[in-house]
Parts: sequence; C-alpha cells; structure tokens
Amino acid sequence: MDQSKIGAFLKELRKEKGITQEQMADELGVSGRTISRWETGSNMPDISLLVEIAEFFDVSIPEIIKGERKSENMREEVKEVAETMSDYATVEKKRLIKSMRNLSMNGFLALLIHLVLEETGVYDRNILFRCLYGISETLIYVTVLMFPLYTTGLLSKIRVRSTNPKFNSIPGPVLKVLGFIAAFVIAVVIKILLLKIFG
Repeated sequence: MDQSKIGAFLKELRKEKGITQEQMADELGVSGRTISRWETGSNMPDISLLVEIAEFFDVSIPEIIKGERKSENMREEVKEVAETMSDYATVEKKRLIKSMRNLSMNGFLALLIHLVLEETGVYDRNILFRCLYGISETLIYVTVLMFPLYTTGLLSKIRVRSTNPKFNSIPGPVLKVLGFIAAFVIAVVIKILLLKIFG
C-alpha cells in the first residue's frame, strides 16, 4: 500500500470537488491538520472513515486504497463480467426450471396412472397392471425425493466435491440418471419399511 499515492489521490479528489482542507475536515468531522497529514501520506484515514470518504467523493473504497480511479477499460471489464454472470444465472435458472418441469410431469403421470389403476381396481386382475401399479407408486416417491436434489443442487455439489477423478468425469445427464435410480431404490426401501410398520 502506497501511502503517498493514496494521499495524492485524496488531495486530487478534494481539489476536483473545489473545497479546502478545512471544509473537507468539517464534512468528515476531523481536523484540518488530519486532512493535511492524509494528503502528504504521513498518516492514513481511519478505517471507519473510509466509507464516508468514498461516499463523499463518489469513489469506491478499493479506489481509495489503490490511490487511483478504476480505468474506463476496467469498468467495462467489470460490466462485461456482470453481464456474463447474469446470462449464466439465466441459463442455470432455465435449466433448473426445465428439470423441475420434467420431474413434475413424470410425477403427475405416475400419480395419474396410480390413481386410475387404484380406482378401477384393475391392478388386482393382471400381473402386468400390478407391476405398473407398484412402479407408478414408487415413481411418486421418487419424484418427491428428487425435488430436493434438484432445488438444492445437491447432485452438482456431490459431483464438484468428489475427490475421485473417475466420478468427476461422469457427464451431468448420466449423474441425473444415477440420482434417479438412487432415489428409486430409496423409495422402494421406504415403501417396504412403511408396509412392514403399518402393515
């Protein structure tokens, strides 16, 4: 940190504003001698005053600490990064909404099949309908279990945090299928446990 550079920058900002050291001191609640020490670089503003100084001169705290304004080029770069991040967030949001929509449709379809089979009673007449009834019921559980995995980004977090390079190389869609299978197995186990508990 270059104190002389910071001091010169503060002096430049004060002169641009067209005020004296005393006027600046009154505005910030310090003495004129304190302002003089800042501007010569022999002393630095207290950290608690940095926000006030930044607001008073309409600059950022990093600009004060660096002792120079951000270049227009840097401002453009920051703007481009912000726009890129915004675009990325939009793409991620669309991807999540699409995943949630597909999951919801699958869950709704499973629920519809389950209700039709149950209300008509045909699941008792044929082994194929009985299997379809069991699968649709399990898919309802899977849908409920998959919602938190999608909404919290748990699948992505597991993939990112894995230290196993083989696991990291698994493509996203494959990971989703594996998550779906895991949720299916968990749903079957839950269903079996519920049947044993509640008969």
